[in-house]
Amino acid sequence: MLKPTLLTLATALLATTAQADPQVYVIDPTHTYPNFSINHLGFSLQRGRFNQTEGKIVLDTEAKAGQVEISIHAASIDTGLAKRDEHLRGADFFKVAEYPKLTFRGDKLEFNGDKLVAVQGELTLLGVTKPLRLSVTQFYCGLNPLRLKQGCGAEAQAILKRSDFGMDYALPGVGDEVQLAIQVEAYAE
Repeated sequence: MLKPTLLTLATALLATTAQADPQVYVIDPTHTYPNFSINHLGFSLQRGRFNQTEGKIVLDTEAKAGQVEISIHAASIDTGLAKRDEHLRGADFFKVAEYPKLTFRGDKLEFNGDKLVAVQGELTLLGVTKPLRLSVTQFYCGLNPLRLKQGCGAEAQAILKRSDFGMDYALPGVGDEVQLAIQVEAYAE
């Protein structure tokens, strides 16, 4: 039983070293967590996350190019308090019935040597699309020893103003500046 596992691992390793073309990675929704923090009346920094995401990443490490597309289901917002989450889903904030998804699309990848350090693209929220640069603070690609699949993971961060997207309820008491962080894992198709 050990030999087939070693053979599978060796085959996967050889396949990953032979690749020079762009690789398509599908976002793993069980290991991808878009989350945010925002100032609440100057008293505290409130945090929340979104529990449903999907998308793909196309990466050509040799050409230092690619594309990122992440769709976040707005109704999956989770701040740990059901009543607040219902308010956030409603007309004052995310308007999930009208705008069910937030989407980030980026096609300008920035590298420092072989390390991905940023992705420039556009965020669409409440039907408004604005430029957004995600700084990548952690980036790693390799063979996942449990899945025996090639994968990539990253931690990406940005700061945005919610009023730029028309979300202006309770300003200035509830902060305008939102700190966004996305932990993402994606695996080869």
